[in-house]
Amino acid sequence: MTTRKRRVSPKRVLLGALALLGIGILLAGGAGWWAVEHYTGKVDRIPDAFPTHVPSAEQPAPSKGGLTFLLVGVDSRSDLPTTGRDAKAPSWRYGAQRSDTMMLVHLPADHTGAYVVSLPRDSWVDIPGHGTAKLNAAFSWGGPPLLIDTVQRLTDVRVDHLGIIDWEGFKKLTDTVGGVDLRVDGTVRHMNGEQALVYVRERKNLPRGDLDRTQRQQNFLRAVLTKTMTTRNLTNPVRAADLLDDLTASVSVDDRLSDADLRELLWDNKSVRPGDMVFMNAPVARTDTIKGQSVVLLDTKESDALWAAMRNDTLAAYVAAHRTDRLGSGTR
Repeated sequence: MTTRKRRVSPKRVLLGALALLGIGILLAGGAGWWAVEHYTGKVDRIPDAFPTHVPSAEQPAPSKGGLTFLLVGVDSRSDLPTTGRDAKAPSWRYGAQRSDTMMLVHLPADHTGAYVVSLPRDSWVDIPGHGTAKLNAAFSWGGPPLLIDTVQRLTDVRVDHLGIIDWEGFKKLTDTVGGVDLRVDGTVRHMNGEQALVYVRERKNLPRGDLDRTQRQQNFLRAVLTKTMTTRNLTNPVRAADLLDDLTASVSVDDRLSDADLRELLWDNKSVRPGDMVFMNAPVARTDTIKGQSVVLLDTKESDALWAAMRNDTLAAYVAAHRTDRLGSGTR
């Protein structure tokens, strides 16, 4: 049976923290709409990213407000770029890559900010067709479609679009902005791209393991955004062009996302800045060892409340009323 492709509304567009780079550089920097059109056309597309054989009864309903996106960071350790227009190795090959970073990014309908919720890679979950395993195995076994299906079943939140980056691409972007300042054990350290990559990959020597690692990834992402949106970068046309070249060369998005969708996204969210973003981990009950593996067990009750707030576009109220594992000054 032929599956009819659903028409994607221009409102269903990728936010992801990555898109905020383009917002700040192009719009706040006054580069002009022609530049927006030029760079959105250079973003690489991922074909067939969404699951196609999931019964409609097992798919989450559209959210009541706002938009939700899945941002995936791939730690392929490849010597060749795996995402973006300069990719020379596949972004997914069976068993070759696991999704090192998984973030659900929710953009409220009022365009006042963004909520970034990290899903620990070691979360012990049901993976369709494979039984229970760590969440990051879904990407390894079935690429983007299986990962999206797994996340949607876990959260009952509709994923509107997908963005994938290889951390190697962000290493180059970090060097282009002149490095970033990151707080480690109470001390602020200036890091270049290679040092920042080591920082986000660290896990075994951290007190909370996977949970501290996700906060390091959030901290790095926020630092890159903040450094990119400095006046020095926004008002320098040459530097802005270099940044956009690096960004569009290192990110890939699903092929349902048109250039027109991206342009509307940039316009609607031109006022959003890193300070308007809330970073947190999904609620965790405890860590454990299952089948010889160190795993993270999510707190079902608290997680259900968080996912309901995401579906209902009420995350501001949720954050105000609940204790959350939020990114703060104590990030390791």
